[in-house]
Amino acid sequence: MTITITPKKITKENFSKFGELITTDDIKPISINDGYAKRFDGIANLDTSKDNGEATISIFSALKRTFPMKIDMMEQHPLGSQAFIPMKETTFLSFVAPNGDKPDLAKIEAFIIPPGLGVNYKAGTWHFPLISTENMNFLVVDRKGSGDNLKVQKLEKNQVMLKY
Repeated sequence: MTITITPKKITKENFSKFGELITTDDIKPISINDGYAKRFDGIANLDTSKDNGEATISIFSALKRTFPMKIDMMEQHPLGSQAFIPMKETTFLSFVAPNGDKPDLAKIEAFIIPPGLGVNYKAGTWHFPLISTENMNFLVVDRKGSGDNLKVQKLEKNQVMLKY
């Protein structure tokens, strides 16, 4: 069986079951540094403390994907959230399924994340690794620590294609 998924534009509402948009929209900033900067607090809910985990910040250097692309696996981080923030204005994609023992192919969705936004996956959200539309770096905030925080599920029985 072949399943073809076309991504839709992301909104706070349609992405809420998988995580959060990282954006300054609708957040009142605090003026800092004698007015030369604005601070936007509360843009994402980091969840990294399960089993004494800690937050870590990394840079992922992503390569451009080509489309249509085969989705042959999905991964899940059951012990912590994972945030992806592009380090320059770009569009990238998210391919996700709700938390569960394995990805439910009847509930998979894909999203277009426009320039100026990032995403924060809830702990347990199934997702395909970073889908960049150009070679570039992403700031990633996720959990480090003991425990099994990576589950991988191969999608061998079905052919899942992401069309963009």
